[in-house]
Amino acid sequence: MNITKIDLNLLVAFDMLLREKNVTKAANHLGITQPAMSNSLKRLRNLLSDPVLVRTSDGMVATERANSLAPKIRKILLETKEALQTVEDFEPLSSRRVFRLMASDYAASTLLPKLLEHINKIAPNITIDIMTPSDVTFHDVEDGKIDMAINLFDQLPQSFHQKVLWRDGFSCLTRSSNPILENFDLNSYLASKHVWVSKTGFGVGLGMNPKDVQKLGWVDEALASIGKQRDIKIFTRNYHVAMQLAHDDQIIATLPKKAAMIHNENAGYAILDAPFAIPDIELKMIWSPLLHHEPSHIWFRHLVDDVAKQC
Repeated sequence: MNITKIDLNLLVAFDMLLREKNVTKAANHLGITQPAMSNSLKRLRNLLSDPVLVRTSDGMVATERANSLAPKIRKILLETKEALQTVEDFEPLSSRRVFRLMASDYAASTLLPKLLEHINKIAPNITIDIMTPSDVTFHDVEDGKIDMAINLFDQLPQSFHQKVLWRDGFSCLTRSSNPILENFDLNSYLASKHVWVSKTGFGVGLGMNPKDVQKLGWVDEALASIGKQRDIKIFTRNYHVAMQLAHDDQIIATLPKKAAMIHNENAGYAILDAPFAIPDIELKMIWSPLLHHEPSHIWFRHLVDDVAKQC
């Protein structure tokens, strides 16, 4: 194949078509007409000798070859954007840059207050836009629309840069008047009622089932490994809600220790070590290759890392 005869804009069209699986939506994202995108799809089919997208009862579905090409072409596009982007000097004190973060409420509660304290001192004109995991997708991070995502991730695309900010253990949070404090062990823990809280990755979470241990996360998998199961009465994806419920009702919230320690000086709460072993979790920050060499981003992620070491 003679690459000089290939319209490289077709790679952009291919990438968007594989993401959207819809000609009209792909056209809208690229700011072109639907007939123009249809023409690009036709040219791609001729170039690759492959249908690329096939119409089924469930909508357009990518062919096997198209799926195999998708990560390779996306990598080419990311590396091209990174190579051609403009690099400018960055002065934190005078900058009015907006940094957009996706942060779980665990990260927002434990890391961001101290981060904002530092930013107010050394870069007072910078703005931070904080979004939740439900607000963004991996594609938003990959495209550089989001400067950074900070969360407890289960799996990550290999294209992202990432760094572990800290490892955290687990503690149990409950009302200070809870009778369980008189004899807190595994048996009394299992005899209590519990609030479940967990949210990793991106996107809106689906409904939970107390019987589906494999989807319940760290705490319940640790219990299952010793043949035990707790009595979950409430499911939430918000750590602040879980902590409030642990105070208003005499139930237990088993949380990452740094989250529980927010209430360390609150006499209404009691913080206890979990009465069984739970593997530590890792809080990570991830960012796009497109931003990796950008001076303001380098400054910002170094600041986040430095602040995390103080938390």
